[in-house]
Amino acid sequence: MRLVSNLKKIEIGENCSFDGLAKFKRSETGKIVVGSGCTFLSSTFSNILGIYKPCSLMATAKNASISIGSNCGFSGTSIAAALTIKVGNNVRFGSNTMVTDSDWHFEDVRSGGSKPVFIEDDVWLGANVVVLKGVTIGKNSLVAANSVVFASIPENCIAAGNPCTVVFDPSIKKGRQKSS
Repeated sequence: MRLVSNLKKIEIGENCSFDGLAKFKRSETGKIVVGSGCTFLSSTFSNILGIYKPCSLMATAKNASISIGSNCGFSGTSIAAALTIKVGNNVRFGSNTMVTDSDWHFEDVRSGGSKPVFIEDDVWLGANVVVLKGVTIGKNSLVAANSVVFASIPENCIAAGNPCTVVFDPSIKKGRQKSS
């Protein structure tokens, strides 16, 4: 993978590991940077929950940017940037997760423009989570499996559902949490 990433001008930090072949694609002016110690699980059996596709990082629009911190883990994760996607350190992506900053229908006025996505440090996204454009997920938050995140999630929270909402926030007094 290091040879492929060098040929494609993808910056990959030290001690990254790959189980199966991950896919990287960037435009001539796009940028993909991966920190040290990241793990990419792309083989069907490399995750007990199953992986349906290889990991893919795509920064295909003009000047699109994907920046990933250190010690992150990906399992069949797709990240597609038309603008900016920034992932902090120690972020876990459950099997078959997807992150995008665009609707990818640029010719359709209903889709609106691309908006950056920020996933802060120590976030955990459960299996099959979809993170949509314009979202920030605060540090140390957990998003439950099968959630569709279309609005920002504060730090230190647990969020779940479609649409994804905060179900536990330690800043709210006990007894006032949403039931799930």
